[in-house]
Order: sequence, then structure tokens, then C-alpha cells
Amino acid sequence: MSKLFKRKNSPYWWWTGRYKGARYRRSTKMIKERLAQKVKDHWDLNLMLDKLEFLGPSFNKSITIEKFIWNHLIFLSKRKSDDTVYTAKYVLGQFCSYCNSQKVKFINQITIKLIDGYIESLTCSPKTKKNYVGVISRMLNEAVKDDLIIKNPAKFATLPKIIPTNRHRLLEESDLKIIFGQNSPWETYYYFLLYTGLRAGDVALLCRDNINLKKGCIVSLVRKSRRTHEFPLADKLRALIPPDMSSKQPLFPQLYTTNDRKLNGRLAIPRKHLQLLLAAEDRPKATLHSFRHTFNTMLRDLGMSIEDRRVLLSHATSSVTKIYTHPNLEVAKELINKL
Repeated sequence: MSKLFKRKNSPYWWWTGRYKGARYRRSTKMIKERLAQKVKDHWDLNLMLDKLEFLGPSFNKSITIEKFIWNHLIFLSKRKSDDTVYTAKYVLGQFCSYCNSQKVKFINQITIKLIDGYIESLTCSPKTKKNYVGVISRMLNEAVKDDLIIKNPAKFATLPKIIPTNRHRLLEESDLKIIFGQNSPWETYYYFLLYTGLRAGDVALLCRDNINLKKGCIVSLVRKSRRTHEFPLADKLRALIPPDMSSKQPLFPQLYTTNDRKLNGRLAIPRKHLQLLLAAEDRPKATLHSFRHTFNTMLRDLGMSIEDRRVLLSHATSSVTKIYTHPNLEVAKELINKL
């Protein structure tokens, strides 16, 4: 037998009833008694038919992880970008496969231990693992809002320790000799990175009509600032441009694409090639962004002011340019010896 009652701290009518000897209480979310009575009648009927989802998380075993992931992706597709949905689809697909391997089928069976095991099964970097858990946590937040689970277990998972590394390190003279002394198929691309200071994606999108040989400059849209900037064209780069190129032809057709996700995937090819060249000579790992850091520091050593370098790097403020500036210990040593 069920009934409706009022609580002092709630404006809603509450339902209370028994099932297999246990008493349950749920808010009808209705302020008017007439509407609350309709909810009560509906829940009483569900109780008779053993449709117990309304009683809470412990009775929602009919909602599988796979089904909830599908609904979550539909929800994301209506509110987030295609890249966000693509990433979530990949991460949650992996997580669903891991849950199936552990014979965990329902959304309310996900535990902290399960997520910790999933983290251990990943072979990616600690930072990527943290990002993956973030995707899962956002999905489980929706499950909490839907009363499918009481707490989000992903918030209590043990994340791996992230060790800070100098990923975009300065390329030293010995590094540049290795990179440009191997007759690499990506040598021209590396030269453009070093002598323009542009980001890797911006160089990959350069076409022949971005280069004005008469004026000696490169006019290009910088994707991060969404503005068109003008950069000086070095004599070294002028000699690398084929004279018979058409105006719309990309300088690097194997990299060129207007799809950001595809571009990021293609940039992995010259990046991994660079790292293989350095690893063969036992040099520390560097990235394509290291050329941008090196460009800035080399201009600093030649006496260019930080404001001029800020303009060349298309930074909004000079404080960002300072992050790209690395100390030159050799020059510092020479100056100290002159004291």
C-alpha cells in the first residue's frame, strides 16, 4: 500500500511504498496534490508489473553501458563540435570494450576498481590517460543526473603521476646538423619551420599564392589568432620554392588538408621522422614546435628586441614570447668571463 506525504524541507509531494518488505520514498516532483496523485497511480502500477526503474539506481539494471554510451554520443552531437564527438566516440568505445572483457554490462556496475583497471590497461602517456578518464567522467556525470548511479566513480579513480617534461625543447646546433644533414624527405618542411617561426599546421597549409617573391614575404592566415599576418621570406626559403608551381598549389601536398583532425594526423609523420633522426644519434626527443622556440631564441641571440619577435611570432603579448625564449648558456659564460 502506498501513500503521498509532505516534507517540511521540500515543496513537493512525496511517494512512499513497500516492495519485498523494504520501504521506499521518492519525490514526485509535483507541487499540486492532484498531479502527484497521477504520479502515485503510475508508480503503483509499475510496482505491480515489476517495472522498478523509478525506485533508483539499484533497480536500473536494464540500462547497459553500450546503450548509455550511444545516448550520450547523441547528446554530445547536438551540443559539441565534431572533434569532441569523435574523441568521445573513440575513448568510450575503448572503455566499453574493456567493460565487456571484464564482464561488466550495466551502467550501475561501473566501480572505481574497474576504472583503475582500465587506466592500467592503457599504453598511452599519463597525460592522455588523464584526458581519457575526463571523457568517461563527463559521461558518468550524466548518469548521476539521470539517477542511474549515486556517485561518479571516475572522480575517485587513481590517476597516474604526470612527470613534467620539456617537450618543445630548444634545438641546439648539433641537433640542426643531424636534422639537415641526412638528406631527409622532410628537409624542406623543416627549413620552413625554422626560418619562418610558423606553427607546424600553418606551414603545412602554405600554398604558392601565400608567397610574394617580389615583395619577399609570406602572407598567411594564422589559424590560432584567426588573422592574416605577413612574415619576411628568408633567402634560404626562396631557393627552395619550385619556379613552375601554380598559384593554388600547396607547398606540401602530402600534408595539406582543410580538415583539422586529418591535419593533426598527417603532422605526426614529419614529427615522428624528426624524432627518429634525433633518437638515432642519442639526442633528446623534440617536436615540430621546437623549431618555433629555436627561431625565437636565435633571433634573440642576434639582438632582435622582444617586441619585434612578438610580431614575427604573431603573439598577442610579449609575455607569451618570453615562454619561447631559452637561455643561451654559452653566451652567458662568455659574458661572465668578461666580468
